[in-house]
Amino acid sequence: MLDLNLFQVDKGGNPELIRESQRRRGGSVELVDQIINMYDEWRKVKFELDQILKKQNAIQKEIGLKKKNKEDASTLIADKESLNSEKGRLTTLEKEKEDSLKAKAASIGNIVHQSVPTSLDEANNEVIRKWVPSENVEGSDGVKEPVKQTGILSHHEVLYRIDGYDPERGTNIAGHRGYFLTNDGVDLNMALIQYGLSFLRKRGYKKLQTPFFMRREYMAKTAQLEQFDEELYKVVGEGEEKDDKYLIATSEQPLSAFHANEWFERPSEQLPLKYAGYSTCFRKEAGAHGKDTWGIFRVHQFEKIEQFVITEPEKSWEQFDQMINISEEFYQSLGLPYQIVSIVSGALNNAAAKKYDLEAWFPFQGEYKELVSCSNCTDYQSRRLEIRCGIKKMSDREKKYVHCLNATLCATERALCCILENYQTPDDD
Repeated sequence: MLDLNLFQVDKGGNPELIRESQRRRGGSVELVDQIINMYDEWRKVKFELDQILKKQNAIQKEIGLKKKNKEDASTLIADKESLNSEKGRLTTLEKEKEDSLKAKAASIGNIVHQSVPTSLDEANNEVIRKWVPSENVEGSDGVKEPVKQTGILSHHEVLYRIDGYDPERGTNIAGHRGYFLTNDGVDLNMALIQYGLSFLRKRGYKKLQTPFFMRREYMAKTAQLEQFDEELYKVVGEGEEKDDKYLIATSEQPLSAFHANEWFERPSEQLPLKYAGYSTCFRKEAGAHGKDTWGIFRVHQFEKIEQFVITEPEKSWEQFDQMINISEEFYQSLGLPYQIVSIVSGALNNAAAKKYDLEAWFPFQGEYKELVSCSNCTDYQSRRLEIRCGIKKMSDREKKYVHCLNATLCATERALCCILENYQTPDDD
């Protein structure tokens, strides 16, 4: 979520900056004014509560003096008890106001970076650059484009012909988009997992295999509200484990909470922290009905290697460039043609200030498809998770939070599809 002080002009904030960001996202501008009003209401109640506490402290001192002088303090004690009742009421009200304020503020997206193309239509995503292997170039205008092929098979047909997966039994047992990987399908998937993890470790990343589910209180701090309905599977516990949990949609979720409530007092020495997260991921894909129904490109269960970086605020854009470059190096090493696109403002998720996608070329379909998303979430996630940095000073007016960034390295089933479609040979060879 955003810093609530950003909504308050008298605290150095800039509400118009938030309004403009909401316009670019296609979000509600009126919501900003609602939050400002809710903030003012909360602040009034908090002020009343603070005054009650001051009165109580003053009365308590008077009571102490009376008792020290062996004087009657019954009237003061009665006054204090009367204030206790009002204190209880205001404490409850202040908590309700604060919780409502934070819940409403959480629906406001991160401030969109000025370099992000402004549009509500993803057709206007900006192509930043393209790459293809040197032997796979056509055209005389100097623009590199992958060769468009005819008479080839789709990735799911190739995988089926090499006995790499069993979709029929998978669907029967697991339901829609269910599958079994078999033989070469298993080997290819495992090879991509091992290669991806080794690739990142050689570049200074620490490997982490994350939990597959999270408690609701932490998932709520890292996932958007609509994800609970459209994306996340709920796990209902019983007995001692009766608290609700949610299967992760990406290892970014547990990775973002890995350092929750921690404080890096020596950021120049302790940061950046670079993690290579590995997990199985689970997604309902409720919003993707009828999209990419072939094979294992878009499924409910898949493996993914994720880059996650925690850094000082001043260095997050430098890290953003490094992370997308690492993803590019990975797909160049696989020889897969791709393009990098900057996602338009209206298609950014709430946490992202800016996002690049790496879209790889699928020659059968004759189009680029997303394999990587790289986002700078600035302090949007760390603020809710209370991950701070800098020397602890009582005089600090504002808290300083780390910046969090995430980037796919390899969603292995998707990458596998792209490899099969690009590297297939004639006659099942």
